[in-house]
Amino acid sequence: MAIQEGDVIRLNYIGRIEGEVFDTTIEAEAEEAGIKSQQKDYAPIVVRVGSNHVIPGLDEALVGKEVGEENEVEVPAEKGFGPHDPKLVESVSTNNFREKPKAGMRVQTGEREGVVVNVVGKRAVIDFNHPLAGQTLSYTYTIEGIVEDVVEKAQGFIKLFSGRDMDLAFDEGVLTVTLPAGINYDKRWTMARGVVVYQIFEYIEEVKEVVFVESFKRPELPKEEPVEAAAEEPAEEQAEE
Repeated sequence: MAIQEGDVIRLNYIGRIEGEVFDTTIEAEAEEAGIKSQQKDYAPIVVRVGSNHVIPGLDEALVGKEVGEENEVEVPAEKGFGPHDPKLVESVSTNNFREKPKAGMRVQTGEREGVVVNVVGKRAVIDFNHPLAGQTLSYTYTIEGIVEDVVEKAQGFIKLFSGRDMDLAFDEGVLTVTLPAGINYDKRWTMARGVVVYQIFEYIEEVKEVVFVESFKRPELPKEEPVEAAAEEPAEEQAEE
């Protein structure tokens, strides 16, 4: 059966620029391309077709495809990460940096992230465009299956927006999400939490309520080693003294 808009699927892909792999969900491909990251879980991503969970050019290409078939699509910049906007290239004083800026350094100002492309005197030129803006991309992709299970859908949306796996339980319309300890210090999760809730209510009609649970366990104290009593001298030796 052909994939339709609104289907939730498992998707594997390999993204290339001029033949060079820049992103993939497949560990062996990442390793061969020399881009494997220890911080990334290599597995199919869960996305809803037609919901901009992937770039528009790839999202549109998914409609009408069959599960298990390998496909390819070329994505122009307009349907990828957008054209390169010269207005997003700015010059700032090097006094704004904690350390001396260098070309290639990634920087963040407020909620914007960019890369230093040049340093001229006491001015640093920062490009706030997406690193892949203006690039034509090509994708090889396979739809591995359609997702029907509520928990797998919710887990997929959480992973997509927060980069995390969480313990989930679903019962009688209530989705319970057990949060990892210390997650409130995770800036990405703080920004993603509202989006995740919206996505779950918007696209998983079985969920009527989302409950977030924080659980903290008392840390175990180190066990005290028993103190060995000093050995007593034999009675004969005590008598000789």
